[in-house]
Amino acid sequence: MADSKTRMQTRYDETIRQALVEKHSYANPHQVPRIEKITVNMGVGAATGDKKILDLAVDAMTQITGQKPVITVARKSIAGFRLREGMPIGCMVTMRRQRMYEFLDRLVSIVLPRVRDFRGINRNAFDGNGNYTLGLNEQLVFPELNPDKFTRPQGMNITIVTSARTNDEARDLLEMFGMPFKQIPKKEDAA
Repeated sequence: MADSKTRMQTRYDETIRQALVEKHSYANPHQVPRIEKITVNMGVGAATGDKKILDLAVDAMTQITGQKPVITVARKSIAGFRLREGMPIGCMVTMRRQRMYEFLDRLVSIVLPRVRDFRGINRNAFDGNGNYTLGLNEQLVFPELNPDKFTRPQGMNITIVTSARTNDEARDLLEMFGMPFKQIPKKEDAA
């Protein structure tokens, strides 16, 4: 893989870092928040009955992220779900560096605008430590996937892990990357 910078990485280095320093007045350059990794997780509960469903999910995630996913297994046995400890029930990928920036670029510019009835993502889906999680309930919003092959609807969770210490710092960072957050509703005059 070439060591050339992606569009998002260049934007972070050239404009976003400086804008964050001006807004939050950091003394040390290492205090400036950055994106550390992006994890994509697909829980495939139907895989307990049919192994092919998990294989399709693994194939879809490989095409979406450009990395081979890790198969996740059940930690506990739950009789009501016909689930035994150690059964494969999903897959996940952790992206860092260049692949992470490429995925973020595609997510912001191509995938999220293709979501049906999209009005922005939730502003408050942070965990308190500057990490953001969003869920997609349809994998076919990714243009890489062939709709004829992936007929079964499958959702996924995407977690963006940042080095920000607060939710507000992380929100500013992601907004500068172009994440389409919902607008803050305007308060009516209480007259």
